[in-house]
Amino acid sequence: METERSGETAINIPETKASVKGKAPLLASSKAVEIQPKRGVKKGIAICDFLLRLCAIGAALGAAATMGTTDQTLPFFTQFFQFQAQYNDIPTFEFFVIAIAIVAGYLLLSLPFSIICIICPYATTPRLLLVIFDTVMTGLTIAAASASASIVYLAHNGNPNTNWLAICQQFGDFCQSVSGAVVGSFIAGAILMFIIVLSAFALKGS
Repeated sequence: METERSGETAINIPETKASVKGKAPLLASSKAVEIQPKRGVKKGIAICDFLLRLCAIGAALGAAATMGTTDQTLPFFTQFFQFQAQYNDIPTFEFFVIAIAIVAGYLLLSLPFSIICIICPYATTPRLLLVIFDTVMTGLTIAAASASASIVYLAHNGNPNTNWLAICQQFGDFCQSVSGAVVGSFIAGAILMFIIVLSAFALKGS
């Protein structure tokens, strides 16, 4: 179409289908550039989640095994008594072994779900399930660790108001072992809390 205005000629050329089609790949490629870094971040979070679960398994298994094998017998005894200390002499320590063993078993079973999150970074269902059960297991871990920590404190310091004597002066190895087990359980609980925070960030971007 030609128009003449003040001696000049303007020619309007409509866009062809080929030129219109040529713009679409540019838009698609820009979207791909935006999505790719986000996928990489989610995959990195999933890999960290898997590694932290392995660390938590080691801490939980170490704590449960240490507490469950704690036993000390004093070298002296009488005709009727033998001075021995075991974890199952105290119900709180029995609860500790059972609870931390459950947590370690759960963490082991959660590894396949963590692998799924690595393969499919945008999968929200397995990650949401992990967050729910991680929260429950964190509460169980902290409860067992806190209850046992109070008993360990009494074993080290006693309580003069109730005439509870400190037994760690006699059963030093026993107290050292149970103290290490409690520290290991607190480490497992801290790792679980960090895992929950990572999962929350991953779900936020979904």
